[in-house]
Amino acid sequence: MRASLIHGHQDVRVEEVPDARLRYSTDAVVRVTHACICGSDLLGYRNTAPRPRSQRTGHEFIGVVEWVGSDVAHVRPGDRVVAPFTWSDGVCAHCVAGVHTSCVRGGFFGQPGSDGAHGEAVRVPFADGTLVVVPKGADAPAGALLTLSDVMGTGHHAALCAAVRPGATVAVVGDGAVGLCAVLAARRLGAGRVIMMSRHPERSALATRFGATDLVVERGPAAIEAVRELTRGLGADSVIGAVGSGEAMHTALGIARDGGAVGFVGVPKDGNEGVDFRQMFRRNVALRGGVAPVRAYLPELLADVLAGRLDPSPVFDLTVGLDQVAEGFRAMDERRAVKSMIAF
Repeated sequence: MRASLIHGHQDVRVEEVPDARLRYSTDAVVRVTHACICGSDLLGYRNTAPRPRSQRTGHEFIGVVEWVGSDVAHVRPGDRVVAPFTWSDGVCAHCVAGVHTSCVRGGFFGQPGSDGAHGEAVRVPFADGTLVVVPKGADAPAGALLTLSDVMGTGHHAALCAAVRPGATVAVVGDGAVGLCAVLAARRLGAGRVIMMSRHPERSALATRFGATDLVVERGPAAIEAVRELTRGLGADSVIGAVGSGEAMHTALGIARDGGAVGFVGVPKDGNEGVDFRQMFRRNVALRGGVAPVRAYLPELLADVLAGRLDPSPVFDLTVGLDQVAEGFRAMDERRAVKSMIAF
């Protein structure tokens, strides 16, 4: 079968690889119908350090089950499924607590030794604990379903960590796909006002379409001042940090009101995330976040997508085939695309 591999800095190629196959009795093999490129995929794409060996790319996909192992009880061949970006057994203490990304037997698609999402098929470990079946006959845009594998669930996680509540004023730092989905998540949870930090016209327009009420184009101290002006000097009740840089974290903490909360989901990039614990202590600002346990949120978000109450699919503004996956990476790296979809 064909799949995408990364060999080094900005070097992504589609090649022939061994067919995905059942390895254990709890596995399923899923034929991929749609996948996408994540902002976290760009970390490896931009990395200039020598790569000792090539690695499969991608961790977000939906598809149709082709084969299941003998111990798979709830997923059947022919089922249309959404795969969260990590696999999990669904029964360990962490999974039961809703932290599937910490599953003691879990892992990430695309990690060494596993299939990546950017291929014609994927072996899914612990199929019953990982995959979520789309009801037969359900009609929903493929793009909306695909966002549930990561970015919509991650935006939702950020909103929960930021303690978004009905009527709250929410600020979102980061106008990528996760930040845009966080706007949707905040409005879904009842936020009364959503301030989006963006200076990119197309992304700002999409944020407004998703429910943002205010836009702030400034950066750094000027951005903090702008948000405080919008909030009568108080700051936002809830702040969502969807960028993993020190400057972004400093901004997020600076625009939170005293007694507010910051939910962060941006992957740390520079090792200096700017967390000033003295400021947090003095102002009673809470900080919570991390890798999103998307599997925990999938059932409720899927129900809203299928009911037509939630449609994050506009975050996909570029669609490519598998042979053009390198262009999908380039477009996102150059910020010509918010998020690239791969259609098989």
